[in-house]
Amino acid sequence: RMAAAPPSYCFVAFPPCSKDGLVVFGKNSARPRDEVQEVVYFAAAEHEPGSKVECTYIEIEQVPRTHAVVLSRPSWLWGAEMGANEHGVCVANEAVVTREPASESEALLGMDLVRLGLERGATAKEALDVIVALLEEHGQGGNYYEDGSSCHTFQSAFLIVDRNEAWILETSGKYWAAEKITEGVKCICNQLSLTTKIDAEHPELRNYVKSQGWWNGDSDFNFSEVFSLADDHLACCSGRESLEKHGGDVSAQAMIDVLRDKDSGVCVDSESFLTTASIVSVLPQDSSFPCIHYFTGTPDPSRSIFKPFIFVDDVKLVPKVQSPSFGNDDPAKKIPRFQEKPDRRHELYKAHEWARSLLENDQDKGQKLMRIMLDLEKQGLEAMEDILSRTEILDPAEVVDLFYDCVDTELKFFK
Repeated sequence: RMAAAPPSYCFVAFPPCSKDGLVVFGKNSARPRDEVQEVVYFAAAEHEPGSKVECTYIEIEQVPRTHAVVLSRPSWLWGAEMGANEHGVCVANEAVVTREPASESEALLGMDLVRLGLERGATAKEALDVIVALLEEHGQGGNYYEDGSSCHTFQSAFLIVDRNEAWILETSGKYWAAEKITEGVKCICNQLSLTTKIDAEHPELRNYVKSQGWWNGDSDFNFSEVFSLADDHLACCSGRESLEKHGGDVSAQAMIDVLRDKDSGVCVDSESFLTTASIVSVLPQDSSFPCIHYFTGTPDPSRSIFKPFIFVDDVKLVPKVQSPSFGNDDPAKKIPRFQEKPDRRHELYKAHEWARSLLENDQDKGQKLMRIMLDLEKQGLEAMEDILSRTEILDPAEVVDLFYDCVDTELKFFK
C-alpha cells in the first residue's frame, strides 16, 4: 500500500460567500513534523537567452522574465508549498495518491511547479498553462521529503487563484484535468476531488484511461472515480462547512480561524504530520487595491501569528524567517541525497520553539504571551482592513518594511 499523502488543506472563497468583493485564499501545509518552512521573497528578474534554472532535482530552461514571488517553502527544496506573485496569483499544492504509482525518478516536484507557475503566470489560467506544459515536458517525480532512507512520491493537485477566478488542477503523471471556479467556497485536500465538471484537460486524457481499461467511454467521465485508488474521493473537506457558516462574510480572520481549528482536522497535529506553515491571502476584485498575503513562517497556526506582506518595489527582505543556506554543500544537493540533515531552523522558528516549551511548562505565562501575540496579529489585520477601505492609492513607502517589522515585533515579544 502506498504511503498516505500528508493531509494539507487549501481553501478559496469568492463573493457572495466572502466579504465585499474580496477573494480569500488559505492553506495549511501539513508536512513531516520536524521540517522547517521558511518565507522567502524573490524579486522580478530578466534572464539571458538560453539560461537554465536549477529546480529541486533537475535543471530546466529559464524564461526571459520571472515575476516577483513570495513563497512559504520547506527550506531544503527549490519550489514552494504555497505562495503568491506580484500580479495577485496564489498557488498551493497537495500531494495526492492515484491509481498510477508516482515516479521515483527525479523530475519536477509538485512544489517546484507551484513556484514555476507563480514565476511565469500573470493570471491563474496562465499559471495553470505553465504547470501543465512543464508536466508534459519534464514529468513529475522524486522524493517529497528530506529522507535518505526511503523515497516518498506523490502525484499533485493544485489550487490556483487570482482576483477573478480559481482553477483546481489535478494530475496523475503528465495527465491532468481542471475545473474553473468563480463563486462560492472550495476546498481541496490530499485526495482527488474533480468529478464530471471538467473545464480543461490533457488532450489525450480520455484515450489514455480507455487504453488502461479504467473507463469504458460510455458512462460519464468522472475524473476522481477513474483515477482514485478506492472510494476515498468523496468526503474531503471538513473546513468547507465552517467557511460556509460565515455566509457572505468570509474575511482574512474567518479563514485564519478555520486554519487554526484542530477539532475539524484542518489544523493537523498528528504523530507523523504537523501543519508546519500557513498562508492566507486576500485578493480584492477591484485591482486598484493591493493584494495582502499573510504568512506564519512557523508551525501550528493555533500558536502562530499571521503576518501581512504586500508586494511593492524594493520590499525589505526578512532574513529572520529564512533558513541558513548551505550552498553546494547542502546534503539535498549531493548525490546520494539526504545523507545527513543539517539544522535548518531560522531565528523565528527557534524563538517559537522556546515559546512552545513555555506554553507547555508554564501555562499562565504561555497563555499571557499568546494573548499578546494575538493582539499583535489583530492590529495587523485591522491596519490591512484600513488599507482596503481607503479611497486614496497606497503609498509603497508605507508597506515596504511591513512584513519585516511584523516579524521583528514578534521576535521582540519572545525575547
